[in-house]
Amino acid sequence: MAAPRALRPFAHREYRVLITALAISIFGSGMWAVAMVYQVIQLGGGPVELSLVATAAAVGLVAFVLAGGIAADRVPQRLLIIAVEGANLAVIGTVSVLSMTGLLQLWHLAAGSFVLGMGAAFFFPAYSAILPRILPAEDLLAANGMEGTMRPILQQAAGPAVAGVVVASLSPPWAVTGVSLCHLTAFIVLNFLGRHALDAPANGAADGSLPAPQRGRGGAVRSFLRDLREGVSYTLRTPWLLWTLIWACLSVLFIIGPIEVLIPFVVRDQLHGDSRMFGFLLAVMGVGGAIASLATASFRLPRRYLTIMISSWGLGSLPLAAVGIMDNFWVLAAALFIFGATGSVGMVIWGTLLQRRVPPHLLGRISSLDFFVSLALMPVSMALSGPAAQVMPIWLIFLAAGVVCPLMSVVALFAARMLTDEIEHPLDAEPAEKDSLDAVDG
Repeated sequence: MAAPRALRPFAHREYRVLITALAISIFGSGMWAVAMVYQVIQLGGGPVELSLVATAAAVGLVAFVLAGGIAADRVPQRLLIIAVEGANLAVIGTVSVLSMTGLLQLWHLAAGSFVLGMGAAFFFPAYSAILPRILPAEDLLAANGMEGTMRPILQQAAGPAVAGVVVASLSPPWAVTGVSLCHLTAFIVLNFLGRHALDAPANGAADGSLPAPQRGRGGAVRSFLRDLREGVSYTLRTPWLLWTLIWACLSVLFIIGPIEVLIPFVVRDQLHGDSRMFGFLLAVMGVGGAIASLATASFRLPRRYLTIMISSWGLGSLPLAAVGIMDNFWVLAAALFIFGATGSVGMVIWGTLLQRRVPPHLLGRISSLDFFVSLALMPVSMALSGPAAQVMPIWLIFLAAGVVCPLMSVVALFAARMLTDEIEHPLDAEPAEKDSLDAVDG
């Protein structure tokens, strides 16, 4: 009997090792999301200080993500992923020691967050680029769906819920220590990834040399700027890619800051809750994302994949418009559940779309451009959310987020001619049936 479509990637050893380490690491990241908030509060911080720490992580991510994409196309992705996890372990371990000894200061958290963001800038392009190397194309949707299932469960649900209980029962430093143990375990597991095929550069030979087309005059390897220009050029001439990134950039500006910075204070001031309520609200959002991701992974890519992707993101943002006036836990939980579910449907399709339609030698760079353009305004959103809440009501901030994003999704759908593009470039067939289309895609 054939395995369910969503479980097919587990037939491959390298995937099993990678996804196990990823699961442990993102569980730790979920704990960090809550532990960091209450570590800032324990140090006497409020919305402005929390904005500072959150902005540091965003700056680290945005500042290095383009370099991370080029590295993913040039350096063995296995080594990049292991190095990032080692850096995460060093940062969280240091914060844990400082917090346990009472020496932790706000600037330590900001500096650590910056390094964590920088690590993410190298991790995500490498992870996206390594999947097509360890899995057949027909299993990529399932793999992205499995990540989309585990990430909400572990990073948005289990991790925050556990951290909320630890913070309430013990203290924020103990929660940070738990995060460091997660990264230690993930680092150990990643070292079991195969050293041979995966240590060759993605577009190079086993000895690390680049193929002839990748060399410039005189045999010199193309410069950083030329590599970057190639990725940007592909993005600009590919409407579905360009307009999705434009939508993502604006949605990050209006959504990320309010969710990351202001919801803890919505919980405190409107619901009169504590860290446990905040953690379980994130858990509800994660459960919604997990259910939607697993459902998406269990079927073939839909024929109208672009329409479903952009519509899910746009319509799923609507409930955020009322977050600022909600004073009932279950109503707020329902809004976050919908937001998490619709967001995950779009992300599973998006990740698969990049891996199926972007040329393999550009995948690392396009993935990094995806993160860079999508998150370019994340530091601005983080930095503005706290001060904005000092001069305007929170309900108005969330209203703007819930209205602007759906309107922009409609603009992107028609500006990029997505309704036509997805019919002209079908991806619902198995790869063997559409090799000729892939050769001219884009």
